[in-house]
Amino acid sequence: MKLNLGCGHRKQAGYVNVDLSPECHPDEVWNLEDLPWPWETSSADEVLFIHSLEHLGQSTPMFLGIMKELYRICRDGAVVRVHVPHPRHDFYLGDPTHVRPITPETLALFDKARNDEWARTGSSAGTPLAHYLGVDFTIVQAITMLDEPYSSQYTRKEISDADLNRLLRERNNIAYEFQIELRVRKPA
Repeated sequence: MKLNLGCGHRKQAGYVNVDLSPECHPDEVWNLEDLPWPWETSSADEVLFIHSLEHLGQSTPMFLGIMKELYRICRDGAVVRVHVPHPRHDFYLGDPTHVRPITPETLALFDKARNDEWARTGSSAGTPLAHYLGVDFTIVQAITMLDEPYSSQYTRKEISDADLNRLLRERNNIAYEFQIELRVRKPA
């Protein structure tokens, strides 16, 4: 099964399109903050959160519950694609329905291998949420989508990696989106 969670008006062919709003005419109407979700354990091969995860889990217990529920419904090897606005872009800041910034660093907290590495090295990089919650998502790819004129300047090598990293730390509206691909790891 392939799920497009929080689909809004962006329905995808071949997916079960799920949204809270019946006005979007999803395949299934479901409040993703109503846990547990109605899908069987290990039934999802692919899950999309295309500009929807940042609208969920304003409270920490709710967000952690959503991550646990996502893990429960995914099979081993399932792909989870997350597209979210960059938290330092007006797209994120200007929408009052955005309740939580989502970054690659946020999602790395749910990776057991990263948690183990932090423990081995004594790093204080993050809370070992993967172990606390019994989940394991690895980041396969994380792309930072740059806004113009920065995208063109970076492509033409007018901005170095170091300059880009500094701009991303210091200014708003440099990047507009993160596109993150996760893979679910479950024990055999």
